[in-house]
Amino acid sequence: MHPSPIRSRLSGAASLGLAVSLTAGLVSACATGNEAGGGGGTAGVTGTTVRVGGVLTVTSATGYSTGGARLGAKARFDRANAEGGVHGRTIEFIGVEDDGMTPDKGAAAARKLVQKEKVFAVLPVSAPQFGGAEFLEQQKVPWLGWATGPFWCGKQSAFGFNGCLAPKPGQGTQTWWGHQVAAQLGGAKGRTAWVQATDSTASKYALQTIGKSFTAAGFALAGTSAALPAQAPPQDWSPYVNKIMKSAGGKAPDVVVSVMAGGKFNSGLYAALKKAGYKGLITDATSYDPKVLADPQTREALDGVYAAPQFEPYESDAPDVTRMKDDLRRAGVTQFDQHAATGYWSADVFLKMLEKTGKDLTREKFFAATQDFGYENKGFGRIRFPSGKTESNGCGALVRLQGDRFTIAQNLKCFANTPL
Repeated sequence: MHPSPIRSRLSGAASLGLAVSLTAGLVSACATGNEAGGGGGTAGVTGTTVRVGGVLTVTSATGYSTGGARLGAKARFDRANAEGGVHGRTIEFIGVEDDGMTPDKGAAAARKLVQKEKVFAVLPVSAPQFGGAEFLEQQKVPWLGWATGPFWCGKQSAFGFNGCLAPKPGQGTQTWWGHQVAAQLGGAKGRTAWVQATDSTASKYALQTIGKSFTAAGFALAGTSAALPAQAPPQDWSPYVNKIMKSAGGKAPDVVVSVMAGGKFNSGLYAALKKAGYKGLITDATSYDPKVLADPQTREALDGVYAAPQFEPYESDAPDVTRMKDDLRRAGVTQFDQHAATGYWSADVFLKMLEKTGKDLTREKFFAATQDFGYENKGFGRIRFPSGKTESNGCGALVRLQGDRFTIAQNLKCFANTPL
């Protein structure tokens, strides 16, 4: 390259000054680029915005979907932005990536959000087989959502609005589900429970935690099983149902608890149980979903089932719930499902964390501020960190499908955890 006439006339001192200036600018640009690529304190933050995006299981082979969490988070961010944001910054919510309930896709989604989209934090995250946890922990990128698997627990970067549902042995695990079912039955004394899972990491781990919830509430375990394949429900349910129907000393248990993710799994199991003459209480964590009302066969299978959401149900008139429903309607939500609520409360907790962090927002300061963080309301109960990284928030409700509508069986309550 030939030197320009202007540069050729520069004095030696001026040339040196220009070189120093260019070098400083290059160093600054590289530093900014490296910081934005992941692990840097100000990635995704400007003087007026905070950039975030999430990872959900929008589609899956089993029919399970947490896609409603996107609009739930958007609804909460929309209200925050209308009120002026947090410390003068609005939330730039870029939407969500679909992991398809596949760990590799979840890992790729997390990398895309951090390295290409340059988000400050990843939320909402609601994916039973999320594969991006280790990457986000390595990059020191905060992520928030519905903590349904062991990959949430014990990580600096992970914040479940409901705490950690898969604690390690010796740490606190929830008892609320067992206690709420016991309250519905008028007590657990002399009653038995069976816990059904699929052969997936999160579902199998739940056999321990949910089993402990029911024994802590006074139930005797009739048995547990993770024999069902995780990718698709069986064509013939009879081997599984026959085992359940004889699990309590040759008779059916009083309670069947499903910790399976997927409407096809639950509706298939429940229909088969009812066909076999099962008369006990059935409960799960996922069937509180208005979509089940649209399909007569699914509605019949789930009729009478008690779902166990970790928030105060939409049917409640509590002020925090009323405000959530108003926000969701403004965001275009016409069907209220539990995923919209988990997205909403995840965003709500994040906003409270931003408030506590202050105007000078970096990831380092965010993590420092959340080392001692507590928040509660009537909508989702309570959360505290750092304890929420190793144990559940201890809160949940029961909702029953009756015909063509859901009714509250037990309002949201919080119970003390018990060592796993």
